[in-house]
Amino acid sequence: MPKMKTHSGAKKRFRITGKGKVMREQTNGRHYLEHKSSKYTRSIANDVEVSKPDAKKVKKLLGR
Repeated sequence: MPKMKTHSGAKKRFRITGKGKVMREQTNGRHYLEHKSSKYTRSIANDVEVSKPDAKKVKKLLGR
C-alpha cells in the first residue's frame, strides 16, 4: 500500500491540539473589517473547536 497523503486543503484550515481536539478559525475575519465593530473582530479572532462528527472526518483527512 502507498503512504497516506495529508489533504492539502485540510492542513491549511485545521490544527490538532495536544489533547487531540480539532480547531478551526471562525468565519468573517478576512475582509471588510473596517465596518465590523472592534468587539466583533476580537471575538472572531479566536479559534473554535470543530463539532464531534466533523472532527472525525477532519482527522481522517489529516491522517490521524
